[in-house]
Parts: sequence; C-alpha cells; structure tokens
Amino acid sequence: MASKRRDRARVPARRGPHLEPRKRILVLSEGECTEPEYLEGFRRWCRNPLVSVKIAEERGVPLTLVRAAKKHRADAQKAAKREGDENHAYDEVWCVFDVDEHPYLNQALDEARTAGIEVALSNPCFELWLLLHFQDSPGPRGHKELPALLSRHIGPYDKRVRIELLWPRYEDAKRRAERLDRDANEAAEPQRNPTTGVYRLTETIRRRV
Repeated sequence: MASKRRDRARVPARRGPHLEPRKRILVLSEGECTEPEYLEGFRRWCRNPLVSVKIAEERGVPLTLVRAAKKHRADAQKAAKREGDENHAYDEVWCVFDVDEHPYLNQALDEARTAGIEVALSNPCFELWLLLHFQDSPGPRGHKELPALLSRHIGPYDKRVRIELLWPRYEDAKRRAERLDRDANEAAEPQRNPTTGVYRLTETIRRRV
C-alpha cells in the first residue's frame, strides 16, 4: 500500500493551459472622434484575446503625434525595466493620420520610420477607409469631398461611426485598400491620392501578426 502511495506521489501534477502573452499595441490618432471611435469599436468586434489595444488621448498634427508616440513607447520601456515585467512595454506603436495638407508631413513620416513607429496614413483622409466599405475607389478627391460621398451610403455624416453598417463589409474595404496600395506602388507613387494604410493596422489587431 505504501509503495502505491509513493508511486502516486511521483506522478507530476497536470499543468494548466499555456497562455501566450498578449501583444500590446498603442495607437495615437489625429482625429478626436472618428478614428478613436472606429478603432475602439474594431477592437471590440475582433475579440482577439491575444491583442491588447490602448488608444492614447493625445491629438494633433502628424509630427506632434509621432513625437508623442516615441515618448509613450520610451516611458513604457522604462516601466517594464523598472518593474521587471516586459508586459508593460508595447510590441507596436501606431500613428493614424491624414495627408490633409499638413505641414511637416514628410518630416513626421521620416521620424516615424527612423524610430520604428508604424503609420496608417490616409490620402486624403480617414473617411476614404470608411467609404471603401461601400464602394470602389472614388478616384482622387479632396478631404472635403469624402464626407459627402460617404453620406450617400450611411445618411448624414457627422463624424460619428455607425459601426453596425461597417463590419459586414470589412473584407471588401480591406480588398479595395490593398488594391489601391498595390496600384500606387506599381506606379511608383506610394501613398498617392487615393490610398489608405488603415487596413494594415486593423489586420494587426485582428490577426496578431
């Protein structure tokens, strides 16, 4: 009897399921309403347990956002080192902004590239990404024209995002945005009007690449 008890004692305890660390993504957006509202809704819609998305409160022109993003990342890295916990650091930091006649746009893109900050740039504006949920490329447009085009599909547009109208059309929007990017790159005119890189961010949130 004692031998059987000793044998049972040597059986290793069952381990719980292995939990893969969550990928932490920080997002800073230019807009105060549309972009944060869309991205927060997208995060909830994805329900990806392997991704944690934080949307920062800072707003501003592209160069301001990129510099704020660098500070956020540095502060998080310091906290991770101080606490001895890498979960405080961010795996990726993204800035979401428009071409939209911003001063110092190229400087912002250069600083982001040098610092390893990802950019989801829309030309002319974020509303292009929303519009692609409903139709193919509208061709080159000014940023003031896109809201009117979007209103044809969703009714009066007041910068609020009607999420329930967008999710069923997400794959169409991604496919159209990828095609615009591909055509622009083949023409050696990356980020030309119209293009949007928002799909790269949404796919990162969705798939944990």
